[in-house]
Amino acid sequence: MRGKPALSLSLLLLAAATLPLAAQESGDEILAKVQATLNAPRDRMAVMSMELIDKSGNVKRRTVQMYQKGDEKRLIRFLEPADVKDVGFLVLSEEEMWLYMPAFHKIRRIASHTKHENFMGTDFTYDDLAQTKYSDHYSAQVIRQDGASVTLLLTPKPQADVNYSKLIMTVDKSNWVPQRVELYDKAGTLKKILINSKVERVGPYWTVTQMSMEDVQDKHKTVLTLREVKHDTGLDDELFSKRSLMRGS
Repeated sequence: MRGKPALSLSLLLLAAATLPLAAQESGDEILAKVQATLNAPRDRMAVMSMELIDKSGNVKRRTVQMYQKGDEKRLIRFLEPADVKDVGFLVLSEEEMWLYMPAFHKIRRIASHTKHENFMGTDFTYDDLAQTKYSDHYSAQVIRQDGASVTLLLTPKPQADVNYSKLIMTVDKSNWVPQRVELYDKAGTLKKILINSKVERVGPYWTVTQMSMEDVQDKHKTVLTLREVKHDTGLDDELFSKRSLMRGS
């Protein structure tokens, strides 16, 4: 009889020790929260300041108008300077992307073999700009976490058409927005680092208002700063069309 209280106490301690493990979310569940947060607005529009910084510290500045609807449709149009004005990039899905070059007065479809190339001298590929649903292409595993953040290892799913061998993503638990993403090339070497340096609540939505993508191999960086951000304005589907892309409006 004297052994029963000790046995009961042992069982309670064992249950308490295993409860956090049973309740812990999987990497895929956390990645789903990240996607839901990033794609929460019905639509979004913003003006973006873009800085291209080379290894010598030289800076090229551009201004871009960005529109997004749902988790796939995007339109990016350059406003200045003059040499890139009215260049437009339209994303209808990860498989359908179009580029408009006003000098040639025509649009061309981004072929699958070129979608991993850099967009307009930036450190973002066409595919990077179209990527909004990580879980379509990657499986996630929790590799580290503390009270403030959780770090995921993302590895490509079989047959995934991606340009990276893995991603290491650190997510802020307070808002489920990635703080840092390391992108590794096919050889397994660190290629680029994405930093979301400023995250603000704009209306009801957590919004990345400043980010940088650094190519650590080429020693080049692109910094994007969003301003004049608006959500849920009722953007028309016609805006996300090849005709609108060519029209420049």
